[in-house]
Amino acid sequence: MEIFNLPPTAKVNKVIPKNAFDAYTNVKQKKLFTDLISRMSWVYKLSSDTINLEPGQVQEIQVFKVELKVKEDIQPLLDIIDKAIPYSIVFVVEFEDSIYLSTSTKHPHPVNEDNSVIDWTFRTTWFVPSENKYSFRLKKSLEAVYKDFCIQLSEQSEVQPKTLQDLVEFKRQIQAIEKDIAKLKANIASCKQFNRKVELNLKLKAKEKELDELQMS
Repeated sequence: MEIFNLPPTAKVNKVIPKNAFDAYTNVKQKKLFTDLISRMSWVYKLSSDTINLEPGQVQEIQVFKVELKVKEDIQPLLDIIDKAIPYSIVFVVEFEDSIYLSTSTKHPHPVNEDNSVIDWTFRTTWFVPSENKYSFRLKKSLEAVYKDFCIQLSEQSEVQPKTLQDLVEFKRQIQAIEKDIAKLKANIASCKQFNRKVELNLKLKAKEKELDELQMS
């Protein structure tokens, strides 16, 4: 199924063998590739050659379609593919009439040049393709296109970071505060002492205010 309206010059449409990543997997992971994935395809290549946009920190954007045998979260398998390929990859994961999108920002491994290190993963929940609201806005540069796509997947369109790294740092801050809030709520629920409970509630309100301010900044 087609969900992105991209130029014909960017089309690749090549099958990716499931054993293409055997060098990066153990026995259990190889079995998961076979048991969970029906077919993988390299659908699009966005590069200076195919869409006439200048590269930067992002040299190319690949779009891979992964068709599943069962409706299951396969992020660990996507991570294996991502680490094996140095370019930015947008995965369209498909099962019957539902899909989800996933992409990870990454950087080269400092020691092993054949591997990348994942910084952050942006992904959607499952949705019906006819309700797709995500798109590649082919403007400025490949880095700008990819950063904009990551912002869309982050569901925080009001955020306009200068770089991808800024966006990742923002998401890490959000995650850290949300973990603190969850921990405080758990502590409040189990706390028996009134004074301690009041103290924890004050800390919770402060953290919730910090989260609101960060998301509004």
